[in-house]
Amino acid sequence: MVILVTGGAGFVGSHLVDRLVEDGQNVRVFDNFSSGREDFLLHHGDTIQTIVGDLLDLDAVKTAMKGVEMVYHLAANPDIRLGTQVTDTDLKQGTVATYNVLEAMRLEGTKRIAFASSSVVYGEAEIMPTPEDYGPLFPISLYGASKLASEALITSWVGTFGLQAWIFRFANIVGSRGTHGVIFDFIHKLHRDSNSLEVLGNGLQEKSYMEVIDCASAMIHVVKNTDNEINCYNLGTKDTCSVRRIAEIVLEETGCTNASIDYTGGDRGWAGDVPRAMLDAQRLFALGFTPSHDSEGAVRLTARVLVEEIGRP
Repeated sequence: MVILVTGGAGFVGSHLVDRLVEDGQNVRVFDNFSSGREDFLLHHGDTIQTIVGDLLDLDAVKTAMKGVEMVYHLAANPDIRLGTQVTDTDLKQGTVATYNVLEAMRLEGTKRIAFASSSVVYGEAEIMPTPEDYGPLFPISLYGASKLASEALITSWVGTFGLQAWIFRFANIVGSRGTHGVIFDFIHKLHRDSNSLEVLGNGLQEKSYMEVIDCASAMIHVVKNTDNEINCYNLGTKDTCSVRRIAEIVLEETGCTNASIDYTGGDRGWAGDVPRAMLDAQRLFALGFTPSHDSEGAVRLTARVLVEEIGRP
């Protein structure tokens, strides 16, 4: 079976490729390398096929889709904050890109898709932990709107063209090969000034964090163990970690324990940021999957690994 991974050279995508190859799958990667990196895949050598292309080019997507039996669609704008500056970023790189993937699937006869969605589709949920059947869904970021629109496109293709879909709503995913996110940002800020660490907001923002290998493994586990037309699963842990605690862990792991933590104030880091989020992942756990790390453990492991990858301040 040929499996196409869009965004397969990216942070989560490259770890998913690792797990699929370990599983003996024939993997094809489609990536424009705007945020993905070639060195994330070099260790596979000729084991995988890599196609450099843009999801906004439907002809290129159709070519990449030939002979594919299943798609893991992970390619998207990785920076939620970018959407506040260039407001069509998520529309193009999220919603339109997803349409092109689905249309290429329709034209080439590919019937199965797994999609990397996000907890941000829930917006500022009034129920926490938030289950998959929570609604109505009112995302507050352009990124979240794009993810929700992509979910709707996928389910419409299921209903209209007979696809089968797995929709994964991610918690905050952290780990090795990270190229963005709060831990990555904190380490880079300490490189610029190891005596103080700026934290956006008041530090009380609190979310679930899942280690990236756990995330990739969970996706494969759910696909193997479910078979409905539409399979929607939260991927996360049973707990949360605050931004204040993340800052403390990063200072410990970088050795900058004497640095001050300076908060910019306010209840969120940026416009569209959901200050508190926790997913109900009982549906995942009921399938027999248990994450290797809780939220704080995932954060600490990530800080340790990224210090090695980026360098100590």
